[in-house]
Amino acid sequence: MATDQAQSEQHEETYEQFEERITRISNVGNAAGILRWDQEVVMPEEGTPARAQQLSALSSISHELLTADETGDLLEELESSDLEDEQQAAVREVRRQYDRETSVPQELVEEISETTANAHPTWKQAKEEDDFEQFAPTLEKLVELKREYAEHIDPDADPYAVLFADYEPYLDLETAERVLERLREELVPLIDAIQDSDVDLATDTFAGEFDDADQEALARDVLDALGYDWGRGRLDTAPHPFSSGTQFDARVTTRFEEDDLLGSLTSTIHEFGHANYTLGLPDEAYGTPLGDSRDLTVHESQSRLWENHVGRSQPFWGQFLPTVADRFPELEDATPEEAYEAANQVYDDNLIRVEADELTYHLHIVIRFEIERDLISGDLDVEDVPEAWNDKYEEYLGVRPETDAEGCLQDIHWSHGSFGYFPTYSLGSVLAAQLYDAAEDELGELDDDIRAGEFGDLNGWLRENIHQHGARYTTPDLVEEATGEAYTADYFLEYVKSKYGELYELDDY
Repeated sequence: MATDQAQSEQHEETYEQFEERITRISNVGNAAGILRWDQEVVMPEEGTPARAQQLSALSSISHELLTADETGDLLEELESSDLEDEQQAAVREVRRQYDRETSVPQELVEEISETTANAHPTWKQAKEEDDFEQFAPTLEKLVELKREYAEHIDPDADPYAVLFADYEPYLDLETAERVLERLREELVPLIDAIQDSDVDLATDTFAGEFDDADQEALARDVLDALGYDWGRGRLDTAPHPFSSGTQFDARVTTRFEEDDLLGSLTSTIHEFGHANYTLGLPDEAYGTPLGDSRDLTVHESQSRLWENHVGRSQPFWGQFLPTVADRFPELEDATPEEAYEAANQVYDDNLIRVEADELTYHLHIVIRFEIERDLISGDLDVEDVPEAWNDKYEEYLGVRPETDAEGCLQDIHWSHGSFGYFPTYSLGSVLAAQLYDAAEDELGELDDDIRAGEFGDLNGWLRENIHQHGARYTTPDLVEEATGEAYTADYFLEYVKSKYGELYELDDY
């Protein structure tokens, strides 16, 4: 009995040492996150050389701490211990990171970090000057570095599958390919039917020119309405909107175009979804996997749920349109139905992913997925990316970019070396529909709540079923815990067919 107690105390002490170590690693990573936020939001243009070195140094420190023998020893001891379920989950997550990073030479980690830091201004300038050739050498280097990275982790695996697992480790690439294929097969005929429809939606509801300062005020209004915690967050602008941070500091960025009021609103709501998830993670587990988000499919499900199932709904516009009219009196004659139609129009000529409608958006993802998969496999040369991009846009969306800026330079992700990231956008959209359906099964129809501007019940359901668990569960297990079912695209396809079938009066939907 005394021996058992002594072992238990030893295991507890070991776990405390483990938790202290991984919290330190997490803090280094979070500090790097603040530097990246600063670089994209407020850093002076000439600050890149120093920032690249700073990020490289932090990346090196994090890598050294994680891959040290002490970390491996703690993992081995804990894996042979009788741990509680949550402790086992934390050890599982760190073990996975440890195994991957101990496979990669530190020099390569530092080179990737420094290259991506320098890549951001190169991409930004290439986009501004509409010149892919400026960015091509950097992209080629990143592709080579990421191939090398994947080779070190698992030389026998598809390198793209290895990279995809950085963003979604528990839904495999085959699942992603299967979902994307199904979306392409079922959305294309729906989009074709919509384009053949005689229904004319009120697409010009938000036509006009709108001052940036007034748009920012409206963005703050919508964040207020949704319940954003300003004590733990802030709103700024960035060329490519994003959210980053921790449960104590989750920041939102958006962007404003004078002729795209609706775009700034949906972008803000989207990033609120990300920040709201981060803010819902348990405070007491900060710095550990139990206080960290479950990977990008789940993260994207939160942003897409708020953007689409709430922010593009009829009840939302019934509730929020008066606030819009208060900020922009020229819109005071618009009706909620007209606003709803404008928010859900399906474009037949859209080239920009972040401005895409809810349906064609996924074809944008398919195009990026196919191109970066071919880049990593070596089936596509970097110099051929613009032509491949334009050809696929013409084939899948019926439009052809006239410039690199509106074509293959429009997204920031490749400058981050984020190959394998894009599929999670569609995977998250699919999960959003499944989660929203499960929430309504438990709470009842949410339309009246949304119409009244009451989001507490929905957010409470998400806190209880998704946010509070951090990374305790794998993605498939989390989905099953929350919904009672395995991950499926059924709910998303049912949702969009019903919604757009009604909007466009489609007999077959």
